Amino acid sequence: MLLERLYDDDLAHASYIIGCQRTGEAIVVDPRRDIQVYLDLAAKNSMTITAVTETHIHADYLSGTRELAARTGATMYVSGEGGPDWQYGVGFQDATRIMHGHRITVGNITVEAVHTPGHTPEHLSFLVIDGATTSEPGYVLTGDFVFVGDVGRPDLLDEAAGGIDTRFDGARDLFASLRDHFLTLPDYVQVLPAHGSGSACGKALGAVPSSTVGYERRFAWWAPYLEAGDEQGFVDTLLNDQPDAHAYFARMKRQNRVGPAVLGELPPLLERSVFDLDADIDADRVIMVDTRHHSLVHEGTVQGALNVPGVAKAASYGAWVYDPDTETRPLVLIIDSGDAAARFRDHLLRVGIDQVDGFITTLDGLPTVQPKTIAPTDLDQVDAALLLDVRNRTEYNAGHIPGAAQLSGGRALWHTDELPAGKILTYCQSGVRNSVAASALRRAGLDVIEIEGSYNAWLAATPSRPTAA
Repeated sequence: MLLERLYDDDLAHASYIIGCQRTGEAIVVDPRRDIQVYLDLAAKNSMTITAVTETHIHADYLSGTRELAARTGATMYVSGEGGPDWQYGVGFQDATRIMHGHRITVGNITVEAVHTPGHTPEHLSFLVIDGATTSEPGYVLTGDFVFVGDVGRPDLLDEAAGGIDTRFDGARDLFASLRDHFLTLPDYVQVLPAHGSGSACGKALGAVPSSTVGYERRFAWWAPYLEAGDEQGFVDTLLNDQPDAHAYFARMKRQNRVGPAVLGELPPLLERSVFDLDADIDADRVIMVDTRHHSLVHEGTVQGALNVPGVAKAASYGAWVYDPDTETRPLVLIIDSGDAAARFRDHLLRVGIDQVDGFITTLDGLPTVQPKTIAPTDLDQVDAALLLDVRNRTEYNAGHIPGAAQLSGGRALWHTDELPAGKILTYCQSGVRNSVAASALRRAGLDVIEIEGSYNAWLAATPSRPTAA
């Protein structure tokens, strides 16, 4: 049996390919939208992808299930659980709807669906049985149900799908799913989740890629509540201090439910000439994306450019600053090379940003401006309408600059109507997230001044001054 985890550090997302080496068939679970990595791995192992499935309707990235099925002819399997309000839409008309106990056969391997609601009502986990050696499961792909050291948050339907107080029923469902399904498995079963540390789908995810049922039974924070049958204690602890949900999650949830658009093979990105690009910038026909570190951006960038630093977090930060629901103008990247531009585009595809239209490798010949900044020692010299902390609320609650209001960077662009027309001083922890969020707010027409070095610099400049908590 082949079982490989493919991890996207950008979105802290894990997908899996499971293959039978005897028959050369493989199934992919929870694929991302840029699918070449699965095609390459299957080819390397002389396998054909015959099936593709996902654990649930995801909120944090755009699913590649339809993309992969269109390219390979694989059969799609999606959850039919959750009731009429949680069924997959028109894009999955050709998919097989599977329920608790359904078995997908891939050569000698059996993948069995287990309904594990809580994170979402339709959520499935998958038991993996290597029929060449045993009739018992050796692995469980838990999706966003059980993580290493944590469980999936049940409040995203409230945060991202317009639900009202669904978190309480979701938390109780999670308790029941742990009790009735997860903890009934043998201790040796390996736990393979869909996310790792850094994901907003939980609050205490471990960095270790996998676990076992026995380890989680003994050491997970939730284990004592299950052992004592303390449902209310579990619910209260689970719902306390969940991190902010990014605003783009609502779009992901909607698109994944209906079915993401199938793109097919994409053409190479073209390098734009400064001559024709200058005219497009003047006419506001394109949006520039400066991919450099914010220290370089502060030395000068194109007026109205969005700052999404580097390829590594392009999906995470790109979804903070560009909303395809309201914006149609194409993106042009300021980036080192064509290869880097192609990788950057792949990352943006993972969050449904399909509008990259080219790149440039230099700002020579284009007019530039310097974003407004201020030293942390000079804050009193500005008559600001607002001091804004763009970190997560958990960071803010742990300590912040006195007088600051909190609005996380992943939500800022969607709440500009709540921000004043005057000068806004902004900060994060070190300056990276601040530059990203500030660039989006400036493009939206707000007068933003970034605090140099952000909270860390403010702390260093005022060592004797207590922070608010």
